Amino acid sequence: MSDEWNDIGFVISSNYRVTVLRRLDEGPATPSQIAGEWDVAITHVSRALNELRDRDLVELLVPENRRKGRVYGITEKGERIWEQIEAQNLVE
Repeated sequence: MSDEWNDIGFVISSNYRVTVLRRLDEGPATPSQIAGEWDVAITHVSRALNELRDRDLVELLVPENRRKGRVYGITEKGERIWEQIEAQNLVE
């Protein structure tokens, strides 16, 4: 459980990571879709995606070498973490 809280703390310490995880909980998306829907800079979205990927909370759903149309999805671990964040009312 402490690892889970470590991941929860990591996610909620960044509005961008929260935004990305919230969006991917609804379904797969590209970085530009997330940036456009939430009106945030794509650089922030890309950084958040990489950080969340490093923790196995999101995954790339297309081949790694693809440069355009990179679709990301939430992992099972990411879903569990997001459910905890929502259940505990840790974000607005």
